[in-house]
Amino acid sequence: MLFYKILEKAKEDNSLSKEEIIELLDSKDNSIYNAADEIRKKTKGDNIHLRALIEFTNFCHCNCFYCGLRYDNHKIKRYRLKEDDILLSVDNAIKSNYKTIVLQGGEDMFWSKEKICNLIKKIKEYDVALTLSIGERPKDEYKAFKDAGADRFLLRIETTDKTLYRKLHPNMSFENRLRCLKDLKKLGFETGTGCLVGLPNQTIDSLADDILFFKELNADMVGIGPFIPHPNTPLANEKKDNFDLSLRVMAITRLLLPDINIPATTAMETLRENGQIIALQSGANVIMPNFTSPEHKNKYEIYPNKVYSNNCINNISEKIKKIGRNISNSKGYRTDPTKL
Repeated sequence: MLFYKILEKAKEDNSLSKEEIIELLDSKDNSIYNAADEIRKKTKGDNIHLRALIEFTNFCHCNCFYCGLRYDNHKIKRYRLKEDDILLSVDNAIKSNYKTIVLQGGEDMFWSKEKICNLIKKIKEYDVALTLSIGERPKDEYKAFKDAGADRFLLRIETTDKTLYRKLHPNMSFENRLRCLKDLKKLGFETGTGCLVGLPNQTIDSLADDILFFKELNADMVGIGPFIPHPNTPLANEKKDNFDLSLRVMAITRLLLPDINIPATTAMETLRENGQIIALQSGANVIMPNFTSPEHKNKYEIYPNKVYSNNCINNISEKIKKIGRNISNSKGYRTDPTKL
């Protein structure tokens, strides 16, 4: 009975205590997914927003223990796309009727403020929404990106457990990560964050804190990714069966932040057949097909054996119509009623 009382409270108030979140996370009751899907339908409708993902560099100066792009992975073949190649991928996405571009890369300082701003201006000539996912930068650079026309910025916190964060992110600062997210919100970006689920030594308690952090930040986008160990990282031999718990974290996030955008992540599809469809039926409303050029796509290996969705809108539309959903023709902003 307690589970259902908490679930009803979440649906009505979009607010839960940490203890109540833990109760939902610990439960095996699958009605939480129906509740999240109900809230998604009420607040976001049946349209799915597509984001064209372009992974433009796999160079990274960070050494995160879980990531295949880490600086100390010397087995990876590094690449940086040239500006013309990036714009060709943008052009392909536009011709395929995509309304949002997501420019994602490792923390690669070769891409200076000036280079990124120049690229933003050229992409915005296509009349698309633009999301950046390029890591931690000084506030003045974030402001320059916003002034150049970038609409959104994705920077996952990964975990709000400070001890675990510091262990997994050598030579990085949890406090600086928070600073970046707060700067992005203040500058007017639609700000995305998220966490990895299933990290070694991660607890249900800390996952509850992660969800409360998303609520406190009032994040506009939240990406929940199951941890998948990469063979060329210090966490190579850790377990990876985190799909169900990831789905629960995502569903609770939808209940507490009913109107945000939540992607059905590629990692979910990688761990479970039809994982993205399951996520779309459990609170998600975004898919991010990959438009990185074929010769580089497999080199952006954050985790191994990544499954790539077909980026043809007709194929995606066919798949999602079976669950009663449609492809949105809008840019998919969170709150602006003229752009939803």
